[in-house]
Amino acid sequence: MILFGRTAILYLAAVVVIRIMGKRQIGQLQPFELVITIIIAELVVIPMQDKDVPLIEGLVPVFTLLLLQYGVSLLLMKSEGARAIVCGVPSVLVHDGRIVEKELRRLRYNLSDLLEQLRVKDLPNITDVEFAVLETNGDLSVIPKSQKRPLQPEDLKISTSYEGLPLSLIVDGKVKMGSLQKAQLNMEWLQNELQRHGVKRPTDVLYASLSTDGALFVQARESSAGWKEAGVS
Repeated sequence: MILFGRTAILYLAAVVVIRIMGKRQIGQLQPFELVITIIIAELVVIPMQDKDVPLIEGLVPVFTLLLLQYGVSLLLMKSEGARAIVCGVPSVLVHDGRIVEKELRRLRYNLSDLLEQLRVKDLPNITDVEFAVLETNGDLSVIPKSQKRPLQPEDLKISTSYEGLPLSLIVDGKVKMGSLQKAQLNMEWLQNELQRHGVKRPTDVLYASLSTDGALFVQARESSAGWKEAGVS
């Protein structure tokens, strides 16, 4: 039980620390953030495996690294120079349809990897690329030439209506009261709309959302009245 408790405490500490560090995925981390994440993982493993190591010796270094990461993050927010030193700067690998060979050699970036990333971005032809920029987190941003970009409504002088994010009103049978209040609606309205869709209770709904144009989407659970089709009103 002692080992179980130590493991649970260290796991929760690691989760809390990494959660405080931000929401980004591993592939989006800056180099210094990735190093801290790896070190934290190593630090919590030692007290987990060896119960002779005091628990505090695992927790103190973890939270010390959190403070260091927080301090470095503040510094990078205030200083462009510090950010350039710690994180580096974006590098142009393709300019006006031509590969910048000097940058590839400097960054030791493989030409095959560059071509693969361009194919992933649906631009297999180098001559169609205006800029390909290697970002500081390792992602490749590709800007196609104007003639190769997807056609936009603005190009055809077509005006479009606003499209925002739909509001989730019911998720897995639970009503999101905050979303109802944001839409200036109430439970009485929701109950009436659900009845129009043949659903008796919110708990019978798998998912319901309200779009910015006022259309209500309702999908009942499979077990509710023998599977009702999703409906939009």
